[in-house]
Amino acid sequence: MNTETLTNPSLLKEKPVGKTGVLIVNLGTPDSPSVPDVRKYLREFLMDERVIDIPYLNRWLLINLIIAPFRAPKSAKIYRELWTPEGSPLKIYGESVEKKLQNVLGDDFVVKLAMRYQSPSIENGLNELRKLCLSEIIVVPFFPQYASASTGSVYKKVMEVVKDWEVLPEIKFINRFLDHPKFVEGFVNLGKKYMAQRDYDHFVFSYHGIPERQITKGDVANYCQFGTCCDTLNEKNQHCYRAQCYETTRLFVKGMGIPEGKYTVAFQSRLGKTPWIKPYTDELIPELAKKGVKSVLAFSPAFVADCLETTIEVGEEYKELFEKEGGEHWQLVESLNDSDIWIEALEDMVRKA
Repeated sequence: MNTETLTNPSLLKEKPVGKTGVLIVNLGTPDSPSVPDVRKYLREFLMDERVIDIPYLNRWLLINLIIAPFRAPKSAKIYRELWTPEGSPLKIYGESVEKKLQNVLGDDFVVKLAMRYQSPSIENGLNELRKLCLSEIIVVPFFPQYASASTGSVYKKVMEVVKDWEVLPEIKFINRFLDHPKFVEGFVNLGKKYMAQRDYDHFVFSYHGIPERQITKGDVANYCQFGTCCDTLNEKNQHCYRAQCYETTRLFVKGMGIPEGKYTVAFQSRLGKTPWIKPYTDELIPELAKKGVKSVLAFSPAFVADCLETTIEVGEEYKELFEKEGGEHWQLVESLNDSDIWIEALEDMVRKA
């Protein structure tokens, strides 16, 4: 080792021999809005033991004999409303992000899009990256807040695929990014755009729900009360999905200058009769209307790309419910989709990983 190396620590860092793979992963979408394809998607999605965490036989009977057969036709009808001539918006935005992120990262990186359910699959994406003899792979689940049913499921699937590889490159995961400055700024800017167009009586931050039992199972510190315990994000609740959602809201509210008392956090898309984390968005809306709220600006910050849960559920179904209860104006703030600021956030996360 020469004198220059000893006096310049930066020269001690080894340059990567090969390229870095980047696997960006979103939830997934049916291959088409046909009933068979939607049924296939629902079966794969809901049979995931991290999504519906009940014993296998009970889960199999519930999904294959009740939910998939009866829900698929209804869901297919909704997917047809969402579908564009180019296909599923979630997949279209994913493909666009894949190309844009590849462009800004450059030749030292290889970016692949994958879906946790359906295509393009995580298995195919990882196997393509494996053939390139990469130095490392960075996995970026597109879920701002960590939950076992989303980010945790991606981790599990990735490890299932690579466990039998003879040679494993270094694999890194982006655990969450709810407080990334560019992620926050992106949604704040979108909110300010609508706030400049009119005054809103109230702001609703609607996150995808999960069963309370999943929060309890992950609460190793026995800290959760499903209440004021989420008023701050600290070392005891840092992995709690509900607490992360409330922290996301606090960051957005601060950025947009929304006063206390004018916003509410709620949770959507519950399934079954067991308790899910509260309050429920569909029960909150009539309460707001009864209090005289006439205009609402709604966010869905658990998603980075518009999909059935944002465009249809929050943007249309909740709008109809609000107007039915006497509300006058309900406006959904779109997701980050393939915006420049979202690409900047991803680039920064990947390079810092």
